[in-house]
Formats: sequence, C-alpha cells, structure tokens
Amino acid sequence: MNNDAIQLRSVSRRYGAGDSAVAALEDVSLGFPKGTFTAVMGPSGSGKSTLLQCAAGLDRPTSGSVRVGDTELTRLSETKLTLLRRERIGFVFQAFNLLPSLTAEQNVALPLRLAGRRPGRTQVREVLRQVGLGDRARHRPTEMSGGQQQRVALARALITRPEVLFGDEPTGALDSQTSREVLTLLRGMVDRGGQTVIMVTHDPVAASYADRVVFLVDGRVNGELVSAGADDIAARMTKLEAVPC
Repeated sequence: MNNDAIQLRSVSRRYGAGDSAVAALEDVSLGFPKGTFTAVMGPSGSGKSTLLQCAAGLDRPTSGSVRVGDTELTRLSETKLTLLRRERIGFVFQAFNLLPSLTAEQNVALPLRLAGRRPGRTQVREVLRQVGLGDRARHRPTEMSGGQQQRVALARALITRPEVLFGDEPTGALDSQTSREVLTLLRGMVDRGGQTVIMVTHDPVAASYADRVVFLVDGRVNGELVSAGADDIAARMTKLEAVPC
C-alpha cells in the first residue's frame, strides 16, 4: 500500500524549445509520506519552486508522473485539476494573494465558499486564533502588517484541512517570533492532525522544524537530511552554494 501523500516519478520540466530550452527539473523522483513535514532547499535557480508547482498541480511536468494519493495528476483535465487543488491541497505563498476588499475572516472563508460550503464563523475565528489573529477578524489587509497578512493567508490555507499543505517561503515576511509561532503551528498540524506539509524555504531555522530536508541543485535531487538541526542544514547549504556551476 502506497503511504505517500505526494509521489513524483522521473519528473522533468523544461521551458522553451530547441537550443534555448531551459531544464528547471531533471528526472526527479521523490515521495512525500503522509503525515510528514518536508522542507525543500537549494541554491537560487535550483528548481525548488518548480518542484512545488509540479507537485501541487499548478504546473504540468514536461515528462514523468505526479500522484496525489492514488490520483495521477498528469492525466486530469484542467477542470478536474482545479477541483482537486480546491478540495485536497492548501497553498501558502510569499505573496499574500489576499482580496483587499474583504476582511480577514472573509478571506479565510473564501475557499469554503468556492467549494460550495457555508463557513461557520466559529470555525473561521478558531483558525484565525491559531495563527495569532483572533482579534483581527474584521480587519482588511490594508489595516494589517505584512506579517499579519501572511498569517491570514496561512489561515485561509488551513480552513479546509487539506491533505497536503504546500508552502513557498511561508514565513519569509515574518519576524523571528511570529515565524516560530507559524512553524510550531505547521509542526502541530503534522504531529497532531496527521497532515502532510511540503515547504520551500531558504531559512535553515525554518527547515529545522521539518522531519527531513530535501536538497536540489540544478534541477536534480542532491541528497537529504533527516531530523537535522539548523546548523547542520546551514552547513550543507553552504557547501552546495560553493559548488561551481
């Protein structure tokens, strides 16, 4: 029985054609077991965001296979892919992507409304409380700091209790204290809720909250660390960044 929430097999992603083609991913095979927290790291241009986008069904690989549970993404129509992302996957990006005309609680409730479900105010307020914004439910994005907006984006991703939560630098705009609070929340989702988190980050401290850290270089997997501390992760990144192109 497959225990992977997400599985990539021989995934490549190329942009362009002919001599000008650029390979963002090259023959990547990875499994992300259910109920685990994985950080993805690598030098700039190593393919981290492309990996996340292909794994989450936001981008289609040029070749290879991507599965969410038992569902093969590369065979789905755009409509079915959209429904799968809405129902089973959560996203938090460095850009907040909040609707400025909506309050925090309205932004958080949006995924449920799009899925045809009526959000309960208690449910929405509880998720906002978990990310430290229980008293900001009726504030609009322009009335909040960047860090607060990013926490609203996280709450919006959590409201549907997705099978897999993808984060692209989810703590990138937060101060160190708030970052620790959000990472502790993500860790708790895995440990107590059995959810699966896959996070792209450049921060060794953030990566140290994960069960394992997968490293990419030039679009290829370049090893991993399991249950590693921030110092060991930083040392590994320093070595990777020192390798000549």
